[in-house]
Amino acid sequence: MLGRSSVIARNFSQSMVRYSGHGGVPGENLPFSLQNKYRITALFTVFCMLGFGAPFLVVRHQLLKK
Repeated sequence: MLGRSSVIARNFSQSMVRYSGHGGVPGENLPFSLQNKYRITALFTVFCMLGFGAPFLVVRHQLLKK
């Protein structure tokens, strides 16, 4: 029973890869373009600053609140 389900899952996953149309080009399935390296650097920097700085801003806001 378990062996049969793994064979079906493997066949399904292989057929999805085969017929999906993604040719394996790096960055094809990303929601942003990889053509402009300066834009990618700026977006990465902003994303990291927001993710790292958000907890500190929340704590500062809570400490300054009366």
